[in-house]
Amino acid sequence: MQEFDFLVVGSGSGLDVANAAVNQGQSVAVVEKGRLGGTCLNRGCIPSKMLLYHADVLETIESADEFGIDATVDDVDFAGIVREVNEDVKADAESIRRGLRSSSDHALFEAEGRFVDDRTLEVSGGEDDGVQLRADTILIAAGTRPTIPPIEGIQDVEYLTSTEALRLETPPEHLVIVGGGYVAAELGHFFGTFGSDVTIVGRRPSLLPEADDEVAEAFTDRFADRFTVYTGHEATAVSSSDGQVTVEAKPYEYGDGLLEDAQPVTATGDALLVAAGRRPNTDTLNLEATGVETDARGFVETGEYLRTDAEGVWALGDIVGEYLLKHSANHEAQAVARNLFGDELQPVDYDAMPFAVFTSPEVAGAGAREADLRDDGREYATNTYRYEDTARGAAMKAEGFVKVLIDLEGTILGCHIVGPDASTLIQEVVVAMKSGTGTVQDIRSAVHVHPALPEVVQRAFTGQFSRGDSHDHDGHSGHQHDHGDNHQH
Repeated sequence: MQEFDFLVVGSGSGLDVANAAVNQGQSVAVVEKGRLGGTCLNRGCIPSKMLLYHADVLETIESADEFGIDATVDDVDFAGIVREVNEDVKADAESIRRGLRSSSDHALFEAEGRFVDDRTLEVSGGEDDGVQLRADTILIAAGTRPTIPPIEGIQDVEYLTSTEALRLETPPEHLVIVGGGYVAAELGHFFGTFGSDVTIVGRRPSLLPEADDEVAEAFTDRFADRFTVYTGHEATAVSSSDGQVTVEAKPYEYGDGLLEDAQPVTATGDALLVAAGRRPNTDTLNLEATGVETDARGFVETGEYLRTDAEGVWALGDIVGEYLLKHSANHEAQAVARNLFGDELQPVDYDAMPFAVFTSPEVAGAGAREADLRDDGREYATNTYRYEDTARGAAMKAEGFVKVLIDLEGTILGCHIVGPDASTLIQEVVVAMKSGTGTVQDIRSAVHVHPALPEVVQRAFTGQFSRGDSHDHDGHSGHQHDHGDNHQH
């Protein structure tokens, strides 16, 4: 039995708390069965966004003719791009590993950890196989992995998850994607830009169902101009033959029922990507030996301070299921460190947690969605301003809009953006909501560079607001969108 003051399971954002423990003079153990650095570095946001930027560059070149510029792409070293990105990621992970290995303050166990009791783990695999570790404080930060839905035949065909897709060195000729969230959208954009025909099958009425309805509808329309998009459909069976994978899907009843004119569909391609959400790694930890409780989905249940039901055991990151975002995990790590080593406990604050989807167009948002306000019966007002109605947006030939939601006193309730640089533009609003007065005056009173793109945010906040209908519970904004020919319902 080896004893420590602090032990963390997982080497993503949990390392921030481990380092804080070291700074307090504590002995620290880190248990990690995979590459160091966690999901974001190795299988998530870092490699995906590095690859997606290459797609953005290619898309810019290919759209140059819109600006009177005759440009052609003679060659694309797709394999070289993917190798370079993954080599960079691997080097970063190895750097973290070397740092922990050489540290006299950290003990690294490169193995799988399973609980024996509330504060004891046994590790399996590697040179430490069978060793038991006990700590006064344990932090569960073991993350999530891709969900594989129970589709008939799925175990009998070859399929990709995001992990494998980020390492493909040849784009598929025709990629079929099951799922309609941000992973499906980002990888669809990436492979589609590099020449793949893309078909997306999603259960919800629109892609990006976690976004505001109006933004999600606009995004779905834009994607339907580029790809074959079947929303409101659930994949029910898959099969393979002669190197092709076929997905069968039926209309999916969600909320108010089936989408209009919904019919069963079939999609065939040479590669299948399953991007149907993520599941927590709690089932690998033997939590049954502890007092740690999980919810119906398997995520660790914590209180407002991120403590579990087991004394001395805390949790953070994707495995707690609040926001499956790296910046949320970093935020939670700060909260746990503050609560462990500070003078008094403080609840973790999720207000104005932003998100972004790095597609074309980009999508970003923070705060309440309009459907949330309607469902809660809250009074609110809303205003929308389009990119193309600003000087910079017109110069860029940009399409998209900024949508603002406020209460009747002017407090910002939410902001949602679809269009170029949405991930950057949302930050001004987050700062206003968290560090300013939280009202429209924070945006209105700030001088904005003219003619720069942030003017689209400024004008969304200074325009004429319309009172929202808090009694409309149909889940839609009331705007009609003309879907492209290949957007099947």
